[in-house]
Amino acid sequence: MVLDVLGLSSEESTAYRALVSMASAAPAELASQVGGDEGEAARLLGVLERKGLAARSVGDIARFVASPPATAFGALLLQRQNELRLAELELGSLTELYRAASAGRGVAEVVDVIIGAAALRQRLEQLQLGARSEVMTFVKAPVAIISGAENTAEDAAVARGVRYRVLLERTMLDEDVDIDGIVAARAAGEEIRIAESLPLKLFIVDREIAIVPLISSTDVATTGALLVHQSGLLDALVALFELEWTAATEVTVSADGFPDTGVDDLDVQILTLLLTGLTDQAVAGHLRTSLRTVQRRVRRLMDLARVQTRMQLGYQAARLGWLPGEPAHRRG
Repeated sequence: MVLDVLGLSSEESTAYRALVSMASAAPAELASQVGGDEGEAARLLGVLERKGLAARSVGDIARFVASPPATAFGALLLQRQNELRLAELELGSLTELYRAASAGRGVAEVVDVIIGAAALRQRLEQLQLGARSEVMTFVKAPVAIISGAENTAEDAAVARGVRYRVLLERTMLDEDVDIDGIVAARAAGEEIRIAESLPLKLFIVDREIAIVPLISSTDVATTGALLVHQSGLLDALVALFELEWTAATEVTVSADGFPDTGVDDLDVQILTLLLTGLTDQAVAGHLRTSLRTVQRRVRRLMDLARVQTRMQLGYQAARLGWLPGEPAHRRG
């Protein structure tokens, strides 16, 4: 609850909210309102009174009335705001110290080692929660640390406007990623492309720090990672990401904004998955439709594009704007 941020426990916050909605309340009445016993309600009212959030009723000191929220929380809110300003100043000072220390790192200090799945999971979450502008990542099997469904830090970062560029190895479509997850991620604002193969797992935050997970098997007990600080090595990893990103196929899941050709969302998804190298049968499985439907749709797209082969279809689709996410150099 919002009031928790201002120093109230969940129980105190619930009690205050209930008291605000009542003209006045005795402990027994508050207990019936919040679903507790009378003794606990009396204790909570005493806490609220000591914090200046409740006062005794003038007509009956056994009853309590809520202090006006603006008055009760104004001072607390101002105090928290001042604490946040001081924290921001301290964070800025620490950041400058860190940057100065980073600039003086020797060759042996450019890379740190993260040992264990738990430590790696914690660091990945920490970096995403602290990301300011962009996260770039290579995703390839096996997914031994954290799945997309478990990565709530990613959802939080995307929600606050951090740009996510996710490059999936094609085998991920066969093992861990389904079209529904891709559609949801695209709707949230993530950019997703698919590569035939990727050289390594990679996670880069704000072009300032990178994690290179080292997983030789699905045995998470032997999991480790390299934490790469700003250096020529980090620059090389960023350049590698950009190179692979440019060559990959953009995942397009919606026909919104397409030219008025009769192409719908399913057509676009079929075409995108085919261009990643999936077979008709695999595409049908991902889209939960029949093989016959996929083949019929592909034939119709070929007729619309006036081509005879699927290779021609991919090229013509980009030229016609059916794949707006395709890199510019692939368009006519």
